[in-house]
Amino acid sequence: MAEQKLDNARLETLAEEFAKDRQKEKYAEVMEALEKSTVLMPVMPPQGLDEETQRAMKAGKPVRLPKNASITPCLLRRESGEQLLPVFTSGAQVPPEKKSPAMLAMPFQVCLSMVMANSGQVSAMVLNPFTHNIAMPKEILEVARRRSEAMKQTQTVRVTEKQFAKMAHDRVAFRLLPQYLFGKREEGLQRLQREEGAFLLELYRECYPEERRSAVAVTEEDFSVMTMNVTDDMQITRVDMPEEKEKAGTCYRVYAVRLQEAQELRYYTLEKTEQGNRIGRILPDGGHEAIEPAPDNGAEIEAVMALAAGRAHAGE
Repeated sequence: MAEQKLDNARLETLAEEFAKDRQKEKYAEVMEALEKSTVLMPVMPPQGLDEETQRAMKAGKPVRLPKNASITPCLLRRESGEQLLPVFTSGAQVPPEKKSPAMLAMPFQVCLSMVMANSGQVSAMVLNPFTHNIAMPKEILEVARRRSEAMKQTQTVRVTEKQFAKMAHDRVAFRLLPQYLFGKREEGLQRLQREEGAFLLELYRECYPEERRSAVAVTEEDFSVMTMNVTDDMQITRVDMPEEKEKAGTCYRVYAVRLQEAQELRYYTLEKTEQGNRIGRILPDGGHEAIEPAPDNGAEIEAVMALAAGRAHAGE
């Protein structure tokens, strides 16, 4: 378990202010600060700790525990028989005669999870029970739990520029380009054929926030677009995407197939996978399906022609 820094000066100030008049507004401020804090939890010392770690735990100092250490909290019991989990903003909040065998610095959210997972045995938490005595019944803990879940869902995931570029590449190949072609049909295909790399670069830039569009690493020259009328009924537009040699799951080439008589568009992808290069297909509803292993480069067009003609013959 990683060490946790303990700096609860502001939380202690808020707790002190609430303890004076018990106003709801101040209670809300205490909870908001507490949910982001690391607190001290009284525990029974895990077995097998060295003497230095035991001394640090007894003093309430942050320590690093073995991964398999078993943590047993020390609970308080009310006259009614209810058990509460006490947590403290600092060791100074624990009178000498009330000292526990050890104190463990823990994020409040971890303490909260422990209580919610054992709600049948532990009915509430209490902050600084011997000084400020701020009770947190199940109803309040449930609100804190929901707030924590909401925060996790809305947190922004930090990615590197290279990771973001990979995400943009996949978004263009698997979503934005097929979505545009299926939506605009003949008009969209003609624009791709006419503007080539300039149009594809525009799609890439759409993936970036406006203030970060200068970070787009690809250029118009990184794309290659070639259109072939392979039969009287079939036109194929091949798009070579920018190189992403090391990334499995990346689309490195696209074949947009126009079936003239049926007035239908097929969108095939050549993808790097853990099992080797494969041919995939994006459907008009945005769905993706893996079809078959990709042949050597020289036979790709024949394979795509066979897929398009065969599926059309099958009545799709």
